[in-house]
Amino acid sequence: MALNVADWRPHSQLSNKTEVLCSKSTRPISFLSSLNSVALFSNLSLKKGSQAALFCDPVKAASASSSSSTSVANPQNIKVKTVPTKPFDGQKTGTSGLRKKVKVFLQENYLANWIQALFNSLPPEDYKDGVLVLGGDGRFFNREAAQMIIKIAAGNGVGKILVGRDGIMSTPAVSAVIRKRKANGGFIMSASHNPGGPDYDWGIKFNYSSGQPAPESITDKIYGNTLSISKIKIADIPDIDLSQIGSINYEAFSVEVVDPVTDYSELMENVFDFPLIKSLLLRPEFRFVFNAMHAVTGAYAHPIFVEKLGASPDSILNGVPLEDFGHGHPDPNLTYAKDLVNIMYGADAPDFGAASDGDGDRNMILGKEFFVTPSDSVAIIAASAQESIPYFQSGPKGLARSMPTSCALDRVAQKLNLPFYEVPTGWKFFGNLMDAGKLSICGEESFGTGSDHIREKDGIWAVLAWLSIIAFKNKDKKAGEKLVSVSDIVTEHWLKFGRNFFSRYDYEECELEGANKMMASLRDLASQSKAGDKYGTFTLQFADDFTYTDPVDGSIAAKQGVRFVFTDGSRIIFRLSGTGSAGATIRIYVEQFEADLTKHNVDAQTALKPLIDVALSISKLKEFTGREQPTVIT
Repeated sequence: MALNVADWRPHSQLSNKTEVLCSKSTRPISFLSSLNSVALFSNLSLKKGSQAALFCDPVKAASASSSSSTSVANPQNIKVKTVPTKPFDGQKTGTSGLRKKVKVFLQENYLANWIQALFNSLPPEDYKDGVLVLGGDGRFFNREAAQMIIKIAAGNGVGKILVGRDGIMSTPAVSAVIRKRKANGGFIMSASHNPGGPDYDWGIKFNYSSGQPAPESITDKIYGNTLSISKIKIADIPDIDLSQIGSINYEAFSVEVVDPVTDYSELMENVFDFPLIKSLLLRPEFRFVFNAMHAVTGAYAHPIFVEKLGASPDSILNGVPLEDFGHGHPDPNLTYAKDLVNIMYGADAPDFGAASDGDGDRNMILGKEFFVTPSDSVAIIAASAQESIPYFQSGPKGLARSMPTSCALDRVAQKLNLPFYEVPTGWKFFGNLMDAGKLSICGEESFGTGSDHIREKDGIWAVLAWLSIIAFKNKDKKAGEKLVSVSDIVTEHWLKFGRNFFSRYDYEECELEGANKMMASLRDLASQSKAGDKYGTFTLQFADDFTYTDPVDGSIAAKQGVRFVFTDGSRIIFRLSGTGSAGATIRIYVEQFEADLTKHNVDAQTALKPLIDVALSISKLKEFTGREQPTVIT
């Protein structure tokens, strides 16, 4: 069997003698783009003169073409084929799953190996006869992958798969469904904020029964098993029609296609005061815009913002999920969500603007001519949660941020006398704290914000949190009165807590060798540095390579980012991102606290320039990578 990239062909290139054996679910789905083609695999062994039989599902193609596979009956009365395979190098997950180019996943058994390695890594009681959730962001290859995952799950003894209609379900919604339906876990098909399409990115990750991403103890086992895997167990069942809600039942295995929005929307209604938010959105003097970036939240925006909360239908931009995200880069930041930025900084701008990313777990918040940094956003939500969000009416249990995120949240925790935690980048590190009842609200500077209502960051949750805060601040305003704005709320927060100027420089797709050499050089510098050393005008307090010891289970995560922390509270942090699919992304974070009210309105890049100059100097970034300009500045 072979599923090589060279054998991928669109429908338009197929011979008219070719017989296509596909279910409805492999055709373009109702609210996704048809793109220009559907992936088919054309390398089956054929007798001379016979018509070609092509399968839209790589597993079915693999099963049909493998002369060495074996079939056995199992208690489900389903034939399970055992297909021989060989390991692939490089199937180690990053901070949020396995992400590669689509062409990599189209290699023979590449994805199937990883899925089988996952089942080989889990205790049988974690999935045998159990329920698993399956969803994704609608990107290219999800439909074919969904069929593969269903068949391998059935082949390994899973009892039931709950899958979103058309394979659609946002990352936060998968977590919510796992928790509500008491599932054993779930698969998320997404490369998050990375581009989609045949030439771009695809990804897969597994979440556990609490709804949180699998811990490193499991992802390390998966990686180990990918290096020794020799066979794949695949149920010999037809492709499932994922376009129709309902159940398909076998003797001891079933697939239930569910509406991807219902459970998540109900959860949001329990967390927030929807009538309060609706009262804001119905005010004629308040204008709202949400950019779904042609990603998965397009499936959620209209039901929640328009149907439930009364927003105008034209307030939803790019609201149709597309397999290639409309040829865009679904990362809600000032660079890739430029159309929203132009609206919010243009003439007659709306009062509130927001965007979410590919799989719906990130967010960007904007006011009229005003950008709210993710670090400020989570701090303001935490400071305002008890008064404006019913879910937190008893107050948050604790607050946490990722290490590179600015210390604005620390100041809120200190003033509210709340437990505070600093963790490595990766949402899985928050999950243990939440499960232990230690954490309520958390965030990452990478546009991720969330709470313990689920175990993932949550883009729409963050937007609803901000709408709740704005609505609460304006609930007593009479018609025609000037409303409290986003910039008013942020400025008031700075007056109370001080301002943490913060910026992140991203250098995407750097050569890995040069990036690793740069990080090694910085680790050497940090290890040799001592308190009192001068870096420009800044005096060093300490430098290290961040190591985290989980206060719940004692697990240790080392080499999580090189830190240079100065006596005035300023920080420079360097780390390599684990969320890309090619090369290395170098991230440089700079932060400086400012208590002086008269300096709070200075542009962040101006305020941080001396610190940025120090960061570029000590990193020798140009020398190691050849890069002079960042790809993205946040």
